[in-house]
Amino acid sequence: MEKKKLGILLSTAPSHPSVTTAVRLSEEALASNIDVYLYLIDEGVRNLRDPRLLKLSSDGAKFFVCAYGCQRHGVSTEGLDPRITLCGLVVLSNMVSGCDRFVALN
Repeated sequence: MEKKKLGILLSTAPSHPSVTTAVRLSEEALASNIDVYLYLIDEGVRNLRDPRLLKLSSDGAKFFVCAYGCQRHGVSTEGLDPRITLCGLVVLSNMVSGCDRFVALN
């Protein structure tokens, strides 16, 4: 049987409570053997180096970040963890259509 897939879109700044919600949802999904796909966009790209999100990546979450959002918000991508993929909206579109559940935290 194929594993369930959860997609999470995070578009909020680091100070917003949605960041904690994204982390906790991801942790619970990973603990339940669900594949997690996390996409940072808009203000969410400012969370790129949040240690909690980086831990999710090392725990098995697939971590994607909007390259344009990083450029627009002046977020450096130098020295980025190789498990993080810089990409565009095509990847986000594929996540929405390919996941069993998709949550947008705005």
